Amino acid sequence: MSAFDDLIAANVKYAAKFRNSELTGRAARGLGVVTCMDSRIDPLGLLGLKPGDAKILRNAGARVTDDVLRTLVLAVYLLGVERVLVMPHTDCGMSKVTDADVHDLTQRHGVDTRSLEFHTVPDQDAALRHDLMRINSSPFLPSGLPVGGAIYDVHTGKLLPVTLT
Repeated sequence: MSAFDDLIAANVKYAAKFRNSELTGRAARGLGVVTCMDSRIDPLGLLGLKPGDAKILRNAGARVTDDVLRTLVLAVYLLGVERVLVMPHTDCGMSKVTDADVHDLTQRHGVDTRSLEFHTVPDQDAALRHDLMRINSSPFLPSGLPVGGAIYDVHTGKLLPVTLT
């Protein structure tokens, strides 16, 4: 028995009802969303979107890393993204640890992760503002690209907009 048999079986059922073959790789609503990998977040549902509407970029903490910037460049110039929402969330595990904590934890398992940056989030509001500025000031993205930020509350389902001042 494979560790993935349940997923393959679920896919057989999904594929039997699949109806999205007409979708293209473009973001139909011109939206890119940077959010966390937390499984409590349903980015399409909470934003009133459907498959094909947006490019969803997920990582631990919803951080705008070099790879997220690379992906946003591709999304903007190749895939129809015309606006970007950065959306971290409340009760995020990345706000409860530091990079040093993660390095110590992995070291206890015999793994040296000191060459990695985990981009933990000691101050979520400050991190979000930093990431918004990072997108706004990127020389690789169009000047004037609409960039917004909001914190998703995993306990209420509400978005709490954050604006740069």
